[in-house]
Amino acid sequence: MCAQCGAHVHCGQMNRRELVRGGIVAAGALALAGTGWVEALGAPAQTGAGPYGPLRAADRNGLELPAGFTSRIVARSRSLVGGYVWHDAPDGGACFPTSTGWVYLSNSELPAGTGGVGAIRFRRDGVVERGYRVLRGTTGNCAGGVTPWHRWLSCEEAPRGRVWECDPAAAVRPVARPAMGVFQHEAATCDADLRVVYLTEDRPDGCLYRFRPVTWGDLSRGVLEVFCLAAQTGRGSWQRVPDPLASSRDTRFQVAAARAFAGGEGACYSGVTRSLFFTTKGDGRVWRLDTRTSTLEVYYDDSAVAGSPPLTGVDNVIVSRSQDVYVAEDGGSLDVCLITPDRVVSRFFHLNGHSGSEITGIAFAPTHDRMYFSSQRGTTGRSRDGVTFEVRGPFRSVAG
Repeated sequence: MCAQCGAHVHCGQMNRRELVRGGIVAAGALALAGTGWVEALGAPAQTGAGPYGPLRAADRNGLELPAGFTSRIVARSRSLVGGYVWHDAPDGGACFPTSTGWVYLSNSELPAGTGGVGAIRFRRDGVVERGYRVLRGTTGNCAGGVTPWHRWLSCEEAPRGRVWECDPAAAVRPVARPAMGVFQHEAATCDADLRVVYLTEDRPDGCLYRFRPVTWGDLSRGVLEVFCLAAQTGRGSWQRVPDPLASSRDTRFQVAAARAFAGGEGACYSGVTRSLFFTTKGDGRVWRLDTRTSTLEVYYDDSAVAGSPPLTGVDNVIVSRSQDVYVAEDGGSLDVCLITPDRVVSRFFHLNGHSGSEITGIAFAPTHDRMYFSSQRGTTGRSRDGVTFEVRGPFRSVAG
């Protein structure tokens, strides 16, 4: 979604590729002209049979799922869930363990100080204990990320957006972290190996950043850096952003060698493979950054797939225990797709009847047998009609 105009990739019923290729990519191309950047294409994922087999006919909730998987609706915007009125425009989400089960946090991507974060607390058997508010009064809370110290980083997708550190139990007041940069944030993900937080920027010429705290676990102070590529070798490096508060110039313009990306979206770090995965909607790509060597490659490209690509409109992304990369669609055909470690891409599920919406907030429960996600605008295409789902089934724990 565009935080400036409120438009979505399917505004005016335009085809996603027509809109994105003709608009966002054009803007990104202008930003990149003359920079001489080089990137490794690697071996982008190709279509193939998924690990869970074909999809079955839609269930009563409109979901086409593989055999062995079931779904339920756990919340609807403007309806009570555990005593809390579920928020409009549910977006990025995550799960956190509790002593009696887990809690699912969900952003609310509403404009002009009406956004925030809501939560649903579940028992171990999946029964809802209660719902409650975690953050309010913020703007365009889109995606975010989980910290190793069990906090939710809710990112404002606004021109001067900030990152808010939130307590999933709402026992501690949320705190803005401007040292992490003031820009149009999308997602955040923590790398406990290097002790940094990666950040994406949802602009046609947005950048990839990382924040190095002075003390790991304390995001109040640190150094904001931007990803750069050498003009001839394509070797990645990180350079300090002089003014993270963007008092006189936007962060993405402060370092001449910064690599621009066509609309940064979801991001997720895998400590198993030391990989940062992130998506860019303007060119339909999933990227993989080897964080040990700062080598960047295209992990998936919807224009490089033979035949009709199963995954378009790339958005939220998570990595499972089996190192499968799950990617939600904003537009496309309203699927969640997965890319296996051997780079085979397939549809995991399809959502019927929500063509004016987008899939957001994909997250696994700590038990790894349940996935949560939302249809941000439901069947009507209105933010007030968001729907949050749970999919339960035999998610694999190892690849192969």
